[in-house]
Amino acid sequence: MQLAETVTFGGGGLDRAASLRGHPARLTELLAGGLVLPLWRGRVLVDAATGGLAWLPSDAPLLHGRAPELFLGLVGDRGHFAADLSHWSPAEPAVVTGGLFDSGRQGHPDLPESIAFEDLRGRMADLSATDAELAATARGLLQWHSTHGFCAACGAASVPAQAGWQRDCPACGATHFPRTDPVVIMLVTRGNSVLLGRSPGWPEGMFSLLAGFMEPGETMEAAVRREVAEEAGVKVGAVRYLASQPWPFPASLMLGAHAEAVSDTITLDPVELEAARWVSREELVEVFAGRHPDIRPGRKGAIARFLMLNWLADRLD
Repeated sequence: MQLAETVTFGGGGLDRAASLRGHPARLTELLAGGLVLPLWRGRVLVDAATGGLAWLPSDAPLLHGRAPELFLGLVGDRGHFAADLSHWSPAEPAVVTGGLFDSGRQGHPDLPESIAFEDLRGRMADLSATDAELAATARGLLQWHSTHGFCAACGAASVPAQAGWQRDCPACGATHFPRTDPVVIMLVTRGNSVLLGRSPGWPEGMFSLLAGFMEPGETMEAAVRREVAEEAGVKVGAVRYLASQPWPFPASLMLGAHAEAVSDTITLDPVELEAARWVSREELVEVFAGRHPDIRPGRKGAIARFLMLNWLADRLD
């Protein structure tokens, strides 16, 4: 797919400079003239005036001398880092809506009102390609650190290493690396129609492409066929890869595929899907125009919307 890397979180061209991760002196130099992205409980710092990320110098009062845990990489010659401020408890917590469409904002007393912590999913489509890649990297890695503080081999507390890209166990010597869970997401078509489904508990009118985690020992193609059959009872023939998207909510890699259905009867698995339906191209045009009576447009920035729009534009090749 020629436009594959234009998907949100993809194609930012970040120089991750992995060779620098084991050189503390050089990282200290880069930090002195670099930029830091603070995150608070999974939310990124956003400047509402620009809609973009709010990068801070390493000596900003907000950081309170706290050394950033993570070296993200270089943009040009400038180092970019991330710091986790989840330990901070605001005196006046903002209302956080939670869920798939979290619009909550959490300000900080050391920052102007226009700058606050926000859910990355709500802002991802507004970011430049480079900032989106940096934010996804920071969120995914800091989330991994927050849930993998103990060695999976012996149970002892592990410690960050390699500028945040590794955790080492001082007790047994085991080395642990960030995890990424592969997920297939399928543009299932039959003739002029695409298969859409909705999970239980989703907001009213929200439909999307079918998706599911890959299993050990399974190819992408096999996972696509299995998931579509399990969730919707539809049999799939040819499968081909289209594009991928890092999805740090918390640690997935979405593998977008085009699947050609060879049956059209839908038999739902009610645990996985509340509803599923075939939607024609003409209907999907109405969806994205905001005129469909039952289906609302998908989230901007998500690979599901990206694949559907490219299918409508006949740009899958």
